[in-house]
Amino acid sequence: MRGSAMLVLVALGSAAAFLAAPALPLHSRALSASPTSGVSMISHGKGFRKLNKPADQRKALLRALTTELIRNGKIQTTLARCKELRKPADHMITLAKDGSLHARRQAMGYIYDKQLVHGLFEQAPDRYAERQGGYTRVLKDGFRRGDNAEMGIIELV
Repeated sequence: MRGSAMLVLVALGSAAAFLAAPALPLHSRALSASPTSGVSMISHGKGFRKLNKPADQRKALLRALTTELIRNGKIQTTLARCKELRKPADHMITLAKDGSLHARRQAMGYIYDKQLVHGLFEQAPDRYAERQGGYTRVLKDGFRRGDNAEMGIIELV
């Protein structure tokens, strides 16, 4: 009996050592990473979505989607592609608003259809004269049946 009582006292004494430990974090870094401390983390390499494709396929996909968006005014694709398509589509309309020869050649190097570039450069300065960016609108459109991917619609404003 005496041995078991001694064992219980030793166990309680070691448990008390854990309870009496200070409640400070193990690393001082945990306090400095709070959003109110003024220290902000830098997010390197988060500039764009990779869309699960190599760089050449991704660029070709965005070129094709941009061409079809300008041709039709509205397309339906996955939400991630819609959100990634906003930047090149807005850039092509900005080039069309500029209207210079250099801007026209840049647009022809990106958009697949030459006649579409000429039409864009004729209509965009009048259509978007008062707008300073934000030429596209992305709407959520539910989920695709086969793989449950979130779908979206991107359209020209």
